[in-house]
Amino acid sequence: MLSGCSFTAPKIEGTQIKLSDNKITIDGKEITNDNTEAVYSANDIVFYLAGQDFTYGEGTKEDEHEQSEADAHTVVHITKPGRYVLSGELSSGQIAVDLGEDAKDNPEAVVTLILNDVDVTCTVAPAIIFYNVYECSESKEETATKDVDTSKAGANVIIADGTENNINGSYVAEIYKSYVLNDEGTEVADSKKLHKYDGAFYSKKSMNISGGDKGNGILNIKAENEGLDSELHLTINGGLINITSGNDGINTNEDNVSVTTMNGGTLNIICDGSTGEGDGIDSNGWLVINGGTLTAQACATSGDAGIDSDKGIYINGGKVIASGNMIDHIAGGEQTYAVLCFAERQNGNNAYTLKNSDGKVIGEYALVNDFTYLIVADEELTPGDYTLWQGDTQLTAVSVENMRGGMPLGERPEMPHGTPPEPPEGMEKPERPQGEHPPMPDDEMPKGERPEMPEGMENMTPPDNMKPMEFDGETSTTFTIKKGGNQFVNVCLAE
Repeated sequence: MLSGCSFTAPKIEGTQIKLSDNKITIDGKEITNDNTEAVYSANDIVFYLAGQDFTYGEGTKEDEHEQSEADAHTVVHITKPGRYVLSGELSSGQIAVDLGEDAKDNPEAVVTLILNDVDVTCTVAPAIIFYNVYECSESKEETATKDVDTSKAGANVIIADGTENNINGSYVAEIYKSYVLNDEGTEVADSKKLHKYDGAFYSKKSMNISGGDKGNGILNIKAENEGLDSELHLTINGGLINITSGNDGINTNEDNVSVTTMNGGTLNIICDGSTGEGDGIDSNGWLVINGGTLTAQACATSGDAGIDSDKGIYINGGKVIASGNMIDHIAGGEQTYAVLCFAERQNGNNAYTLKNSDGKVIGEYALVNDFTYLIVADEELTPGDYTLWQGDTQLTAVSVENMRGGMPLGERPEMPHGTPPEPPEGMEKPERPQGEHPPMPDDEMPKGERPEMPEGMENMTPPDNMKPMEFDGETSTTFTIKKGGNQFVNVCLAE
């Protein structure tokens, strides 16, 4: 007879934080509420309190929580640099990292959270949040670049090999630190922010997320609002990350500065539409994809994009599948890609297959959300002729190079901010009417909705310059891919 044997996973180095609703332990000892310790617990979660007046913050009724709901949450505070291994389950709580306000300038103020089969659920705020750690980069717009190095960032996350980790979180609407009222005292005319944390997994400083040696650890993020957020830069190096979010799956939110970088791993994002909008990835600066596999699906019902960036998207490597109802500017990169603009919105239950001229399947795209635009990139997408199929039905399209007035992707003309384009030769520039602009409506229009046309104008024919673009080229079942960026329009079923 063979004797039985068992495998014990090697212990991961670091302070061991074992979570439980009944008892939390730190290296085997029960956690303390002494705030001088490196790790302690308290019931002091930051959240948006219900029943406040307009001077409290910008939240609406939907953003509010009762004090009793907040009090049910246990906050595990981490206050010293080091490696912390998280395991166990906390059904109402938060992991909060805060090394003090001076930490941002201290290269030693670095915390690494190792996710080792941990489940954390928070219904009033982010489930994991980095407040104050070392910031490895500057936030100056004038020196901002898409090429950032976050290897020395103070906020680090490692998804341990062979583990599955679940982070379910909410958000905190903006709470004022101070405010100035208008002359009538009825509205806040100016304010400074004290708290605002949109993501279920959130960092106020640049953050790295990596996998273990094998890279097979799983991180599942379920977000009431946004999923994975950084206020400056975010770099994903490995692991398997699944994000389901009510709004943006990933958001890096420093205007014209933030860089979202993907170097490896697998990232799957679905915006479920529960907030009525949301991009897959939304970078307020740049989005740079160097490797890994990315699938990003924007909200099915809004004008949002699978990948969105204010300063430009660069695809240098890896595999990308991004769907949505808007396309954002792809500025460049070394990887060949194709943008498919469908003639009408596609049902997310359909499956699509891209085949090369030999009939080999290059890509299979089984999406959940409805979409109009699909971006695909892959190292196997090399120059040549391809066919695209919806199930067993072949699709047709017109190449953008054959579209009247079309402009190849990545060749958007440069124009100084705020400078209007010059009119064609022989046409005078129209003068702007003097006076103030008309006031905006009191209530903002929800994204994606249009006002109803006044009675009698419903059937008006749009002027010629507002009609859909005409095509010079013929529709074809052959999708010819060239090195770099490729765009195909009017994609539809072959007749």
